[in-house]
Amino acid sequence: MPATAPIPIASAEVTIERILPGGVGLAHAEGRTLFVALAAPGDVVRVRVDQIRGKLAFASIEEIITPSSVRVEPPCPYFGRCGGCDFQQLNYEAQLAAKVEIIKDCLHRIARIENIPDFQITPSPNPWHYRSRALWQYDAIRQRLGYFESGSRRVCDVAECAVLAPELQHTLEGLREKMPKGLLPDDARDFRAVVGDDGVSLAPDWGSSPTVREGSDLKMNRREICDITRTIHGELYRVSAETFFQANYDLLPELIDVAIGEASGETALDLYCGAGLFTIPLARRFSRVVGVEADAAATRFARANLATAGLINAEVANQDVGVWLEEDLECGGRAQRRRRFGSFGAPPSGRMSRESRPYQAAETANQSSAGAAELEEPDFLLLDPPRTGAESRVIAGILSLKPKRISYVSCDPATLGRDLKKLIAGGYALDSIAAFDMFPQTHHVETVVQLDRPMT
Repeated sequence: MPATAPIPIASAEVTIERILPGGVGLAHAEGRTLFVALAAPGDVVRVRVDQIRGKLAFASIEEIITPSSVRVEPPCPYFGRCGGCDFQQLNYEAQLAAKVEIIKDCLHRIARIENIPDFQITPSPNPWHYRSRALWQYDAIRQRLGYFESGSRRVCDVAECAVLAPELQHTLEGLREKMPKGLLPDDARDFRAVVGDDGVSLAPDWGSSPTVREGSDLKMNRREICDITRTIHGELYRVSAETFFQANYDLLPELIDVAIGEASGETALDLYCGAGLFTIPLARRFSRVVGVEADAAATRFARANLATAGLINAEVANQDVGVWLEEDLECGGRAQRRRRFGSFGAPPSGRMSRESRPYQAAETANQSSAGAAELEEPDFLLLDPPRTGAESRVIAGILSLKPKRISYVSCDPATLGRDLKKLIAGGYALDSIAAFDMFPQTHHVETVVQLDRPMT
C-alpha cells in the first residue's frame, strides 16, 4: 500500500525534543518533522507552520504552553526580530550542552564517525559584551542602523546590542548620533568595526562634519581606515576593520594552544592564515612556516605581523588556497615545489599603512629567503577555512601533500563533518576534538579537530 501522505497542518501543539544544527528545535506533528525557531529543549509550545517542504515543516512559536526548565527570558528587546542571536532563550549551561550535541550530530550524521572521542566545550569568560568585531547594516532611506532581521534583508534598528564589547557599543552610538543629522554617507550599505588595545577601527570611517558643499549635496570627508593592534597570547597583531579577525578575544589564547598543541618540527603549513593568528605561534615552533591567504589586505597584515615579531622563518603567499595547492600538484615533485617561494619576496601590491612601512625591509628579506623550502609531507598542517569549509580541491591538495598531522579549526560543524569524511577516507585518523564557545547567545561554535596520518 502507498505510504500515507502527511496531514496538512497550519498550527500544532508540540514538544521540543532537542536542538539541531542550525539552532532550531526538533518536534513532530501529524507525520511531519518540524523545525521550530527560538525553541528550548523540553518546551511544550503551540507553533505556526510557516513553510512546508515534503515531510519537513518550518515553524514559529505562537504560544509557550509549558516552558522548558532551561528556558530564560531573553534580555535583549530585539530578540526574535534581530537575526544576530538565536540562543538567548536558553540559559548558558543549556547553550553549551546544545552546541556539544550539534557537533556530535554533524560528526556522526555527516562525517559518519561512529565512535566520537569525548570532548569538552570551553565556555566564554564573558557570555555578554564579548564581541570585539561587528558588522552593522545601514538603511539610509529608512534611517535604520543595526543587523538584518531574521530571515530577511530588512534592517533591524538597534540602539544597544547586548553582545557588543563596550568600545563597539560606544562606536555604534556615535554612528547613530550622526544618522538623523545626515552625517552618514547615503551610499554606505554597512559599517564594520573591530576593537584593539589602542582604539577602534571603523570602515568606512567618515569625518564628523561635512567638508564640501556641491549645490544642495553635502559631501563627507572619508578618513583613511586606521589600523589597530591587539596583543594575543603575548604576540602583537595589527589588523583593521576591513580584514577578518576572531571576534572573541577572551578565548583566543586557549584556542591557539589547543589548535597547535605540542606540535613542533621542520615544516608547517597554515592555510587560510588571515592576519597570522596561528602563523606567528607556528613560526615559534617550526623551522619553516608557509601561510596561504587569498585576501590581499590580510596578507599584508600577516607579513607585517611576522616582521614585527622578528620572525624570518615564515612567509605568506597571497593566493587562493585551492589554486595554490592545485599549482603545487600540477608542478609535482620536490624540485618543482621550490619554484614559487622566491616570488613571495615582493611585498603585496598596494599602499602599506604608515605603521607597516618600518617592517617592509625586514619583510622583504624574510620572504626572499624562502627559496629552499620544501612542502612534501610537512610535519604539521593547520587550516582555518571560512564557514563554507574547504573546497574539494583543497582537501585533495592536503591529501596529496600528506602532512603528518592536521589541525582543522572550524566555525561550522556541518562543513567540518563534510570535510572530515573526506580526510578520514583519505587515510587520516581522528585523534581529538575540542570546542570553544566563541559566539555565546548564538548556535555557532568553534571546533578544533586533530588528525594523524597512520604510520605505514
